Amino acid sequence: MNKAAHILITISILLSAGCSSKFELNSLKLRHPKGGLLGFDVSQYQGVIQWDKLKSSETKRTLQFIMIRSTAGDNLRDRMFTSNWRESKKQKLVRGAYHYYRPDENSIKQASNYIKNVKLEKGDLPPILDIEAKSKVQSMSSLKVGIQRYLDKVEAHYGVKPIIYSSQNYYLTFLKTHFSKYPLWIANYNQAKYPIIKGWKFWQYTDHGKLKGINGDVDLNIFQGSIADLKKLCIQQKIKEP
Repeated sequence: MNKAAHILITISILLSAGCSSKFELNSLKLRHPKGGLLGFDVSQYQGVIQWDKLKSSETKRTLQFIMIRSTAGDNLRDRMFTSNWRESKKQKLVRGAYHYYRPDENSIKQASNYIKNVKLEKGDLPPILDIEAKSKVQSMSSLKVGIQRYLDKVEAHYGVKPIIYSSQNYYLTFLKTHFSKYPLWIANYNQAKYPIIKGWKFWQYTDHGKLKGINGDVDLNIFQGSIADLKKLCIQQKIKEP
């Protein structure tokens, strides 16, 4: 996710002290949630991933899915998206592609940027929208209209309802009333057993995870359900390109 936004989120909350894949997790001084399926998310900020080291590392728990930043705003394509998208498929991870929404840029152009760059397939997760910043030039009501236009355009193209990613505070304050019908990926780094929001699908529980093969910190996530539940959430049929 956006690193500047993560710094703000980290200051405002307490950090934890704590498809199938062969990827594995290092032992960490973090309290990892029990149950569900483990996954991670990456962007160009993680640099070049050493996929062979990830595959061969020793661990107690297997990684099942990955979320990959594809685009941001109305014209940016993540410079590592092509390789991350290709290599994650080789490793048989359930994969999803997320768009970082810039609140002061045109929503339709942002949706077009995602659609142009992301070719989802049967077995991939639905399109993902990362919304975590407030606008500097428009009201929150106007911002919500733009978000809805983005979601509608993307859903019309892929034929499946997008997943929304946001921090717990941002979602509860600004989004819950208007966007509760969308599958939710929530960021909450508190030491609570689970996020207080009901009905979440994915929980990003730390931005200080460590994986062999990735330099520096990486976000770790839990999917609330079984592998069968995860596959049921995925796209079920071939997407017809216009």
